[in-house]
Amino acid sequence: MTRTIHLTLDINGRRHELDVEPRVTLLDALREHLALTGTKKGCDQGQCGACTCHVDGKRVLSCLTLAAQVEGRQVSTIEGLAGEDGDLHPVQAAFIKNDGFQCGYCTPGQIMSAVACIREGHAGSDEEIREYMSGNLCRCGAYNSIVAAVREAAETAR
Repeated sequence: MTRTIHLTLDINGRRHELDVEPRVTLLDALREHLALTGTKKGCDQGQCGACTCHVDGKRVLSCLTLAAQVEGRQVSTIEGLAGEDGDLHPVQAAFIKNDGFQCGYCTPGQIMSAVACIREGHAGSDEEIREYMSGNLCRCGAYNSIVAAVREAAETAR
């Protein structure tokens, strides 16, 4: 018999109740149990950043975080960035304006890292942006456009 635990997760301002195995990652809870598929499963080993989301305002790799670890904490995913009225978050708008994506697979993780990069004050220069965003890989090589998008969104936020 498979053992399950009951969790109450606060995701994007909404409370979700679910029963999962104790070893279920936050990534799998989001995608497979809550149908929040914006967070992507890339390497599933914490190497690519595609699964980046925020827990209590700090970026985490959801493939390396157990769902049980985030109970009682605030989780934000790409689905929660846009405003209630549908207005894009400034980082999302900057990614579109600067062509910060090609295939789009890494884009949710890139955007979530960019939001944290700006919020934590690591967008002072292109070099700093590149360093802070280095944990997010883009197979298409859209890095220059990603840096431009982060720079623009950081300037807008100032």
